[in-house]
Order: sequence, then structure tokens, then C-alpha cells
Amino acid sequence: MADEKTFRLKIISPDRVFYEGDITMLELATSEGEMGIYAEHMPLTAVLMPDTIKIHVNGEIKKAALHSGFVEILGDRVTVLAEVVEWPEEIDVNRANEARIRAERRLASHDDNINVMRAELALKRSLARLGAVD
Repeated sequence: MADEKTFRLKIISPDRVFYEGDITMLELATSEGEMGIYAEHMPLTAVLMPDTIKIHVNGEIKKAALHSGFVEILGDRVTVLAEVVEWPEEIDVNRANEARIRAERRLASHDDNINVMRAELALKRSLARLGAVD
């Protein structure tokens, strides 16, 4: 693994610099689908969707829950601007599970008064949190 190329990753949320360092790969979900980013990736900007992101560094994979944001890829560096991003130890698993159950019930009810898009986003955020802790 010593010959793998690295690139600089910086993940920023409104309240902190969440992560900064050299990594070999980043996995995340964009509005266009899932994406794996390696060093020297073509320049790109994309909208991020709620999901578990995976940071590959030193032969390990670090997971985090990301709610939404933007990614800018510039070959030798990647910047993620995140609305909310959390490490597994920062996640309340019971609360995330309850949010998942509530969202699933809302979607299954087929009630005309339910905001389906809001319920789907709540479900995706809860699944991102749960995916980061497993």
C-alpha cells in the first residue's frame, strides 16, 4: 500500500474543521450516484446526499455520517462542505433508530398530509448515522 498515491482531504462543517489529512480514497454519495475518489481525479463539483462517507487512510477505513453538502475535487485535493457530519462516537444510536422508525412509518402510512420528501430525507439521514456506527 506504500505506493498508493494520496491526496489532501478537508471536510468542513459550520462549526468545525471535521477532518484534514492525506488519504488514498474517499467514498461518498452525490445527487448523481455513489462516487469513489482517488488521487488525480478529474476536477468536479457535486451536491452531496445523506449517506455514510468512507475515508481510506493508512490501510484503514474511517466512517462518518454526512447529511448533505458539496464536494469540490481538484486533482490533488478534495474539499467537502458539509451541513452536518458526525463520527460514529458522536451518534446517538437509539435516537437514530427512532428517527428511522418514525420516517418509515410516515412513508408507509400513505397519508396525504405527510411531506414525503421530508420523510425520505429524514430516513436517509437516520440510515447514514446508523451506517456510520456499524
